[in-house]
Amino acid sequence: MRRSRWFLVVLALCATPAGAQQDAGPDPLTVVSWGGAYEAAQRAALFEPFTQATGTPLDIRSYDGSLEALRQRAKIEGWDVIDMLEDQAIAACDAGLLRPLEPAQIGGPAAMRDFMEGAFRGCSVAQNVFATVMAYDARAYPGVKPATVEDFFDLARFPGRRALPRSPDVVLEWALMAEGVPTAQVYDLLSTDRGLRLALRKLDTIRDEILWWEETAAPAEWLAEGRVAMAAGYNGRFFAAQQAGAPLSVIWDGRIIGVEVWAVAAASDAPEAALDFLRFASAPAPQAALAERIPYGPARRSALKRVGLHPEHGVPMRDHLPNAPQHGDRALVRDSDWYANTHALRTRRFETWLEGE
Repeated sequence: MRRSRWFLVVLALCATPAGAQQDAGPDPLTVVSWGGAYEAAQRAALFEPFTQATGTPLDIRSYDGSLEALRQRAKIEGWDVIDMLEDQAIAACDAGLLRPLEPAQIGGPAAMRDFMEGAFRGCSVAQNVFATVMAYDARAYPGVKPATVEDFFDLARFPGRRALPRSPDVVLEWALMAEGVPTAQVYDLLSTDRGLRLALRKLDTIRDEILWWEETAAPAEWLAEGRVAMAAGYNGRFFAAQQAGAPLSVIWDGRIIGVEVWAVAAASDAPEAALDFLRFASAPAPQAALAERIPYGPARRSALKRVGLHPEHGVPMRDHLPNAPQHGDRALVRDSDWYANTHALRTRRFETWLEGE
């Protein structure tokens, strides 16, 4: 994309007076994110302020978060900065799809101490913490409400369809937790054949009631429509649906906490401009501004202290962040290294199980 753009720029320069050439601004920087409520919050908190501060326009693209999309689209579309899950960034870095990133390129020693532990990987810097959670349609359960991971798997006490991602991600962890496996042992057990069999056997207990989703907007939409009684999805999506009036409630028990990162595509032909964006987006004020618009916790400690009210709804946003103390103790931090190293195995076992439907 950039080569064709440069060709057009050259043609335009040849046909444009010298004075007009000097008025041309910087080339757009291509930033790739996830769409939906999350991207809308980023536009207000990060993208538009960056352009106002630097004069660099941004070309915002959306993708599904997969390595396949990165391989197929990055070079053709001229991707520069990519919003990624940490485990995908680890795998992409190992595959040579991202540029190496040194902490010193983002900030000095004081800034490094301000970031959450483990914020820097070989090709990425942490930007926020999100949670994959369960939620339910409040209309479906007028009496006793579901409140735990075990309740999600209990069709006798809490009947109704369940919406789950068509992926082994988070599904296998929850299945083991519902079997009583302590969170500290989940990934060790899932690294064994016994653990995978135990998780898939637990999924068998609700197999006939599962609706599989592939679009991240689906869980909240299906709950609002009454299509399912319970669903798994991102806490930010459920929050946005609640603010829009959807009658759903979030189950924070067993939440799986993941890390979202920024990375620079190896195919980028504007790496310095990309680093300028990373430095801007990694500052405390923009991180806090994002958390005030969607409940994903900032990766810097000083940013967390700045988080206040939602600018439109007036909701105290710190109460809705994944690590808020009132959400309870049972949470599982997504093991990014395990995810990066077991993708093929767990996907193969999960797809084989699906074929048994």
